[in-house]
Amino acid sequence: MSPFTGSAARTSDWRHLRFALADGVATVTLARPEKLNALTFGAYADLRDLLAQLSRERSVRALVLAGEGRGFCSGGDVDEIIGATLSMDTAQLLDFNRMTGQVVRAVRECPFPVIAAVHGVAAGAGAVLALAADFRVADPSARFAFLFTRVGLSGGDMGAAYLLPRVVGLGHATRLLMLGEPVRALEAERIGLISELTEEGRADEAAQALARRLADGPALAYAQTKALLTAELDMPLAASVELDASTQALLMNGEDYAEFHAAFTEKRPPKWQGK
Repeated sequence: MSPFTGSAARTSDWRHLRFALADGVATVTLARPEKLNALTFGAYADLRDLLAQLSRERSVRALVLAGEGRGFCSGGDVDEIIGATLSMDTAQLLDFNRMTGQVVRAVRECPFPVIAAVHGVAAGAGAVLALAADFRVADPSARFAFLFTRVGLSGGDMGAAYLLPRVVGLGHATRLLMLGEPVRALEAERIGLISELTEEGRADEAAQALARRLADGPALAYAQTKALLTAELDMPLAASVELDASTQALLMNGEDYAEFHAAFTEKRPPKWQGK
C-alpha cells in the first residue's frame, strides 16, 4: 500500500473493534463476544481503513488479529448483514461485496506480517480473514468452516477460491468450499491450513510471541518476502526469478544487509532497522 494519502484524517476511534499498539506489535481484537464476534458493515469498514492507515504510517512491524470470548469470528452477522442485504439492489450488493474483498486485499497487501490467533469457531468471513493472514496460530478448539454455499451463495467469497487452493491444494479447497463442512484443528494442521497448533488456550499467547519475533527481525526483508509471495502466485518462473533478482539487488543496497555483515564480523546479534 502506498504511504501517500489525501485529506482523510488519521483516527484512533475504531468503534467496531479494539486496537492496541506496543513496540511495533499491533493487536486487533474483534470484540462482540456475545455474537461470537460476528462482523457488521462497520467492522468490515474499520478493518479495511485501519489496515490502510497502519500501512501508510509504517508504525507496525507485525499485527495479531484475534477474537474475544469463545471464538475467533462466526462470520457476517445474520441479522445486521444477511437480513439487510435482502433489501439491497444489485449496485448496493456489489458495493458491499467489493468492500469485504477490500478487507482481504488489505490483509494480503499490508507491508507487515499478519498473524491470526484462532480459537473456537472461524466461520464464513471469519474463516476467510484467518485464511488471508500470513500465519494462522490455533489451539485445539479451533474449527474452520467456509459456510457460503450453506446460505445459497458461491463458496468463492472474499477471495476464498483464490487463496484456499494455494494454501491447502485444489482437492481440499473444493471439498471445504463446496460442502461447507467444519474442519477441526487436527485436520486443519494436517492439510496445511494451520501454521502452528498450540496447547489449549494458548493461541493468543503464541501469536503474540510470533509477532514479537517478527517485529524484532528485518522488517523490510519480511515486507518484501510477503509482497513476492503474493505477486508470484500467478507468475511464470522466468518472471518470478527476474522479480527476485531485482528485489535482492535493492535490498543488498539496504542498511540491514550491511548490518548483518557488521554483526557477523563483530560476533553480535544484528540491530535491524527495517531499512
